[in-house]
Amino acid sequence: MLGDRYHDLSFFVGLIADRFFAAQKIMGVLHLLGALLLFLATKIGHSNTFYWVILAYSLLYMPTIALSNSVAFSQMTDPGKQFPWIRVFGTLGWIVAGVMIGKLGIEKTSSTFYMAAAVSAGLGLLSLFYLTHHRKHKPLMHPKHWVRMHLYYSKRTLLDFLIAAILVCIPLSFYYGFANPFLNEIGFENAASKMTLGQVSEAVFILAIPFLFNRIGVKKMLLLGMTAWILRYVCFAYGNLESSWMLYGGIIFMASVMISFL
Repeated sequence: MLGDRYHDLSFFVGLIADRFFAAQKIMGVLHLLGALLLFLATKIGHSNTFYWVILAYSLLYMPTIALSNSVAFSQMTDPGKQFPWIRVFGTLGWIVAGVMIGKLGIEKTSSTFYMAAAVSAGLGLLSLFYLTHHRKHKPLMHPKHWVRMHLYYSKRTLLDFLIAAILVCIPLSFYYGFANPFLNEIGFENAASKMTLGQVSEAVFILAIPFLFNRIGVKKMLLLGMTAWILRYVCFAYGNLESSWMLYGGIIFMASVMISFL
């Protein structure tokens, strides 16, 4: 249900951005509001209130992913070749954040929220005052577009893929939410920094995607990705401090996310 809310909001914000406002302006406002919510989260002592604040932040953040892609694609002459090289910098930023949190020893403190709020505010200001103007002036979803969407999504193979993608994202959400607490609980030292190995492998595979598409094709890429997902959860199920290589393996198989969905 929560995932549906995220995607519904992303769809709605996308329509508004295309019709009424420049995409980078909406992205800037959302990031500034998100920074405020992250800061407020550090001042809350009640768990129920904290949940709703983080939920509100998540609802504001999710549309910015599609908006950033829209702004990026509008600046490219050959998105198929150029986008992987641009997208990989997002992964590098994730690595830098994880290493900094681990080195500073703040992964169990509210300081992580301060860091995230500062970055969110910086990105919001960058979007508002620096990014190139981007506005498509599209009409709001003509009825014929809804018909085309219905015909497109009514194809059985695509529908099966969408259902599989939704189901596979359920355990993924548990990884994002509980992998770090799990590793800290079993005594895996400096977990935040070590978890960036997943982003390192992700960056490698992002850059390899054009090559893999040409060499093995999309079906084999998806099969390879799904196999990696299975191995990843097996590693976490049986890994412990005595067999830490399995924990490292589970983290590194994070790259399977990129293979499966890009």
